Amino acid sequence: MSEKKSEKLWGGRYSHEIDSFVDEMNASIPFDWILYPYDIQGSIAHVKMLARQGIIKVDEADRIIQSLLEIKNEIDEDHTHFPMEDEDIHMHIEKRLIEKIGDVGKKLHTARSRNDQVALDTRLFVREKCLETGKLIVELQKSFLDKSEEYLDVIIPGYTHLQRAQPVLFSHYLLAYYEMLTRDFQRFVMTYRSADSMPLGSAALAGSTFPVDRDFVKNFLNFHWLSRNSLDAVSDRDFILDFLYSSAVTIMHLSRLAEELIIWSTAEFSLIQIDERYTTGSSIMPQKRNPDLAELVRGKTGRIYGNLLTLFTVLKGLPLAYNKDLQEDKEPLFDTVKQLSLSLRAMSKMIATIKVDKERAKEMLKGGFITATDLAEYLVKKGVPFRDAHRITGEIVAYAEKKGKELYELELEELKRFSSLIENDVFEAIMPETSVKQRKVTGGTSPDYVRELLKKAKQEVEWRAEFIKKHFQPY
Repeated sequence: MSEKKSEKLWGGRYSHEIDSFVDEMNASIPFDWILYPYDIQGSIAHVKMLARQGIIKVDEADRIIQSLLEIKNEIDEDHTHFPMEDEDIHMHIEKRLIEKIGDVGKKLHTARSRNDQVALDTRLFVREKCLETGKLIVELQKSFLDKSEEYLDVIIPGYTHLQRAQPVLFSHYLLAYYEMLTRDFQRFVMTYRSADSMPLGSAALAGSTFPVDRDFVKNFLNFHWLSRNSLDAVSDRDFILDFLYSSAVTIMHLSRLAEELIIWSTAEFSLIQIDERYTTGSSIMPQKRNPDLAELVRGKTGRIYGNLLTLFTVLKGLPLAYNKDLQEDKEPLFDTVKQLSLSLRAMSKMIATIKVDKERAKEMLKGGFITATDLAEYLVKKGVPFRDAHRITGEIVAYAEKKGKELYELELEELKRFSSLIENDVFEAIMPETSVKQRKVTGGTSPDYVRELLKKAKQEVEWRAEFIKKHFQPY
């Protein structure tokens, strides 16, 4: 009795059909189908090059390209039916191509391997997702800028150790997150550059014996560099690590922001109100309005951290060049892209619609002696050495605390017990409004500086939006 031979595209040297369990274990098509537009675009670039180099005929290339575009339309309309035995999206597309145009379709894979093909598709994907993520970052930054302008006159306590420390503008507080996101944007630009090396032509690991024109493919796909070592090109996943790391830092920043929103919206703080469209209710407590979106962002942080650690662990012991372990790079990447996108969009919506209770902000300035540093600096300006001014102020704070008074509620005679240099002008110096106005240093919380920073920040986000528009070419 003759055994059934393998029907795989790579099954020529096999004398038996592969166990169905291998398909279950080996297949990545349930998740890597998402790469189909990048795979088709890469294949079009490859087949154009083959025709230019005389490796295949021009009319054959035209038939292949037309069929690839038809296959893309098919998947665009329905991406739910991918046979498990096709293994991955790359084999599915090639198999479908052969079904449509026969032996001509078998020429597509000339002078390439799935190894450099996958490397190319993933780089195209990462480049595009860097730009999409950058766009979402810019949208969130715009929300911060709009909200900063809306509440430019609001002063709140700044905190260290979660204890009231010094008064700051609410807008200054929000712009701290704008700065974090600026660094995040820059990291994704660097990640884009990390992915901007064209690997096709490396073949399985040693390069191709065909006279391929790698520069043509590079230019066609708008890459800036060619990979310089074929072994490295097919096994390099550093650019994915870069994306996952950049995402981990960004979600960390969003998680910190989520924590602020959650705390600020409690009855205990009551500083802000999250729009009810971005909260949820309780199944048993009718009064509840829970900040679930912020909590979910905070919760997704560990998930994205885990994806980074997953790929680090996959890569840590791999010898050159390609190993099947590298298939495990896709799910952490795809999941991170999705979760970070959701988180950025959620934060943009919440920040754009939060309301600040201005009266509550004023109440929060009471207690905690948040202008004590201003009192110490007042004494320094009168000629008292800072360490002595620090001690004197500490003694005044202790006295005020016993009396149950704010610093500005003390009488001048009471203050003069601690230093004869204190005059009536001290009361203006220790008011929160004066405190913020005096901090005109670059990076400080003075209204004048914050207004100037807002102008610059608006110019920056417009530049970033133009950068993305210039580079964004979806496949």
